[in-house]
Amino acid sequence: MRIVSWNIRAGGGRRVPLIAEQLAVWTPDIVMLCEFRDTPPSRCLAETLAGQGLAFQAAAIDASQPGRNGLLVASRWPVRCLRARNAPAEPCRWLLARIDAPAAFTLGAMHIPNEGSDGRKVAYWSAIERLVRGWRRGPGLLIGDTNSGRPIIDEESPVFGPRYDVWFDSLHRSGWVDAFRHLHGDERVYTWYSPNAGNGFRLDQAFINRRLLPRLQHAGYEWGTTGDPTISASRTILSDHAALLLDIDDGCSEDGDRPIG
Repeated sequence: MRIVSWNIRAGGGRRVPLIAEQLAVWTPDIVMLCEFRDTPPSRCLAETLAGQGLAFQAAAIDASQPGRNGLLVASRWPVRCLRARNAPAEPCRWLLARIDAPAAFTLGAMHIPNEGSDGRKVAYWSAIERLVRGWRRGPGLLIGDTNSGRPIIDEESPVFGPRYDVWFDSLHRSGWVDAFRHLHGDERVYTWYSPNAGNGFRLDQAFINRRLLPRLQHAGYEWGTTGDPTISASRTILSDHAALLLDIDDGCSEDGDRPIG
């Protein structure tokens, strides 16, 4: 089972056909999109994903503000939205759903705000910390653009302060593992680059709990490409974020091997 998490930047816009083509190349069973919007391009992308077999969908969007960034979960299996008492209160930036795959699990889609003086980021972090401490939903995955990372290892220039480490450590103590770090240790990789200074940061993560961790097979990042040699090969041609690809054993196949990429 492949899960792709991707911040598609501002609803996709004119890039939607190429984004859909790239997603098809990655052959996902579940897609989670950040910065999905209630706009014609985003809705077209959702319809295209349904045509690719990801017909079960749930979105966190605001119909009264079509241009507001939200979330989409699209799946080959039924998706049932859930409520959690300790869930983040941030509108359109959190979606909790039960994925009724052959081996069902719960997915929390995240888009954590940037750091600012309004305290929204800390409030979101705190909500996630409370959520994982009281988790009673079996195998679980929290995934998305967290606008967060570990100091030094996840940054090319100093941005992440001690509070970032505290948050990652808190999740780990509660039994939620950073999937990429679990498989790749201290390998440096960046999923977003500052448009001004060009410094890289790993802002996109998946946290997987003890019940789901034994099924984790692969976690890696890929940049979208057009597949057309006549078009510029710029890393950010499709989005300013790299996508996160997870492969998880669905419990149905005797052969766990699957091509990556």
